[in-house]
Amino acid sequence: MCLASIVMIHPISPGIIDFSESEPDVTHSTPPADRILAGEPQHVVRNFFTDKSAQFFAGVWESSKGSWKVRYTENEFCHITKGRVRIRDEDGRSWNFSAGSSFVIPSGFVGSWDVLEPTAKVYAIFEAAP
Repeated sequence: MCLASIVMIHPISPGIIDFSESEPDVTHSTPPADRILAGEPQHVVRNFFTDKSAQFFAGVWESSKGSWKVRYTENEFCHITKGRVRIRDEDGRSWNFSAGSSFVIPSGFVGSWDVLEPTAKVYAIFEAAP
């Protein structure tokens, strides 16, 4: 069997994305002014992975203290690595999370993020194609 046949039968699989060894895309941002409820939150996003369809993303997000309105069109898994947040929905329910907490925010969620102390999270986001 020639090498070309072997490669066709067993293509090389993609490598693992190790956050500790990767150079992420880094962006700095703030929520849009019309969504800010309190403070002057500053965000830093280190996106380590985007799939070929641009529907799945994974990385690390950080925020300073503040509060802003959110409307999710994506599903997001979050694992808080430092800090403390409160997330409220439009019906008034609230959830408090701190370092070590993991949770999912489903597509369609409407509410607010309150960063109570500087926070970092690992995220994995899936946004279905329109």
